[in-house]
Amino acid sequence: MSARTRIRTTAVAIAVAAAVTGGVLLGTGSAEAKDASGTTAASHGTLTVSNGTKDVLIGGKWVDFGVVVRDLSWSPDGSKAAFVDGSGNLVVTGPTGAGRVVVAVNPGGQTWSHPTWQVSPAVPGDGLAAKDNLIFTASVKGVNKLETVTATAHHGTPEALSLNSEFGEKALPQTGNQWPSAAGTAGTSVYANRTTGDVYVRDDNLRQMGAVLTAGSEPALSPNGDDVVFVRSVAGHDHIFSEDLDHSTVKDLTPHDTTVDYTEPAWSPDGTTLAVRTPSGTVTMPANGSGSPVKATSVTGLAAYRG
Repeated sequence: MSARTRIRTTAVAIAVAAAVTGGVLLGTGSAEAKDASGTTAASHGTLTVSNGTKDVLIGGKWVDFGVVVRDLSWSPDGSKAAFVDGSGNLVVTGPTGAGRVVVAVNPGGQTWSHPTWQVSPAVPGDGLAAKDNLIFTASVKGVNKLETVTATAHHGTPEALSLNSEFGEKALPQTGNQWPSAAGTAGTSVYANRTTGDVYVRDDNLRQMGAVLTAGSEPALSPNGDDVVFVRSVAGHDHIFSEDLDHSTVKDLTPHDTTVDYTEPAWSPDGTTLAVRTPSGTVTMPANGSGSPVKATSVTGLAAYRG
């Protein structure tokens, strides 16, 4: 049984376990939070854009997080945000920047980027422990590696993320890896390798396994963990493609655009919409490719949806 088949099989078991416990997963918190001025934070599913300043665009309004925010991502339940601050540290806050915690302090000489949340419930019958982690890229002297740390840590010490191949397959590259994206209830993640130009899938269930998935970069795993969108060059311009983890369907979602570069895709929590970066701002589009991109904001930066 391949890693991708095991992902789907274990995901069913996890979904059943979550249903038995009322659907409660790690990190579940209040549906709303307020900033210092008493303003209610944007609702779940709201589009956000971080651009390397202290201000984050949330639902069309700027929210001051109090520190520089780079590569902001949201926990699956939307109660927490993770990002890299101006000192290069990994930080977790509430949805408006309050309750700031430095999860890991950058030791210096490293560039950290693109944290993603790996959150899944325990399935005792299958020996699966609950996960509440952050996976990110650490670059040292231009060499990229994937590292992980517990999302609830305070000044924690990141560790190298294990990248073992599927049984019988050749060893996976341990360097050059970047742009991790984790999603679903089975602890699955995807990432890109800038040396090979490929996207890889990482199965973190009963036994950690991984394999090359497709050619591309900047992957984003769907909320249910079944599909991945990514960037691939077509005739000199960046297009957004989608593919399921079983390789049965590959689709160019921007086939008619010959002059615009589409990069850094992000999924909405319900899996129906993508937010994508362009040189002139952020656009949204149907995740199934049934419609054309529509401009959401002229702000350029990393788009994300609050879970």
